[in-house]
Amino acid sequence: MKIFIAADHAGYPIKYHLVNYLSKKGYMVYDLGTQSEESVDYPDYGHALAQKIDDQSIGIALCGSGIGISITLNRHRNIRAALCWNPTIAELSRLHNDANVCVLPGRFVTVLQAEAIVEAFISGSFEGGRHQKRIEKINPEMP
Repeated sequence: MKIFIAADHAGYPIKYHLVNYLSKKGYMVYDLGTQSEESVDYPDYGHALAQKIDDQSIGIALCGSGIGISITLNRHRNIRAALCWNPTIAELSRLHNDANVCVLPGRFVTVLQAEAIVEAFISGSFEGGRHQKRIEKINPEMP
């Protein structure tokens, strides 16, 4: 599984940690930036991440609250970015919503919390069933 990760300046410290943490665990991690705490615009990184996600990959995104980059990501067709602030939400986002991007609020979670959230997200998978029809209604075909 490929993991693409991106963050703005507020998410950079945790992103930096997660890149190393996940790489050491053997995941193929692609760091899309930013590379410092110098102020940048989260939409630039959200759009770049959204363009990389396919059926063989997942994404991790961070900004200060997680909200701005979530909004950006979810503007893209077939992206289901879930703002996850604990492992249970991360697990449910995969099980019920088939989320393919885990968004973390960089200013509101610790490094250890971020690790647990990402582990729950990575290990989860979509259970389908009654949830499938709901996923299909997210991006309806235009008449």
